[in-house]
Amino acid sequence: MSYTYLQSLLFRFQPETAHSLSMLGLDLGELSGLSQLLLKRVDAPVQMMGLEFPNAVGLAAGLDKNAEHIDALAALGFGFIEVGTVTPRPQPGNPKPRMFRIPEHRAIINRMGFNNKGVDYLLRQVDNSRYQGVLGINIGKNFDTPVERANDDYLLCLRKVYSRASYVTINVSSPNTPGLRSLQFGESLNSLLAVLKQEQAKLADYYGRYVPLAVKIAPDMNQQEIVLVGQALIKYGMDAVIATNTTLERTGIKGSALAEEAGGLSGAPLRQRSTEVVASLAKVLEGRLPIIGVGGICDGAGAREKIEAGASLVQLYSGFIYRGPQLIGEAASAVAGIR
Repeated sequence: MSYTYLQSLLFRFQPETAHSLSMLGLDLGELSGLSQLLLKRVDAPVQMMGLEFPNAVGLAAGLDKNAEHIDALAALGFGFIEVGTVTPRPQPGNPKPRMFRIPEHRAIINRMGFNNKGVDYLLRQVDNSRYQGVLGINIGKNFDTPVERANDDYLLCLRKVYSRASYVTINVSSPNTPGLRSLQFGESLNSLLAVLKQEQAKLADYYGRYVPLAVKIAPDMNQQEIVLVGQALIKYGMDAVIATNTTLERTGIKGSALAEEAGGLSGAPLRQRSTEVVASLAKVLEGRLPIIGVGGICDGAGAREKIEAGASLVQLYSGFIYRGPQLIGEAASAVAGIR
């Protein structure tokens, strides 16, 4: 059965219902062994952050917020999996409807609002999985935690996930949690990075293992802001940057009936801007920390474009929903050997 046919069936349901059905299908495929029979991972190892990635194509955070489907997703051939965003306490997220497909643009708008079952639940799922590969855990703050106390939420999550993660992503760029993006700039960013770096050193000593920290940034920054963020990442010794999260810009879907829906836009319309941010960051960073490129990758050429702009790895989300598992191997093959 082709993915195009499956997609046509799934797209008859509301996006969140379709997501749940898809994850159930992937779980059954992995448990039955069908995933391993039908899909082969591309082996093209990449060394980054002191970790070895089987290939350069990972799953972006957001698809498996609660780490409930790690084994099923890993069986599709991803070189690494990132789960979350997770917050200290469970929270329902924003009212429904909060996710909207725009198929004619291969795009999605979401205003999920960090809906998740909390960090303790996520860790139980990680412990129950059989996955032995590279696992990123993406952390954020609860919606009702004041911005001036955001550091406390990030520190709590970092302490809890540190021993289970291959790397930890600091999400300061979702547009769907009030005030969150203000943490990307100025003293707020400096304060957050400083305390997280200090805590990372303490945890590395305690566990005898260094777990890298990546920071996920938004695409909606001007050149000066990109420079300032890049300089802060260098100053505080971050281990990687993920560029980019979803955008508030709507130029790429102008004329769509859904263009006025609030939330972050992802998918093909984000491709160019995300790549521009990767390229700008690469100039600022000058190789002092690596970039994971994400945003609008819907084919092998899109993945290759991110690597050529300066990324070391890429991640998929909306393109995976529109193209299915075949995109993973296509993207991994397209970027193999060009870094």
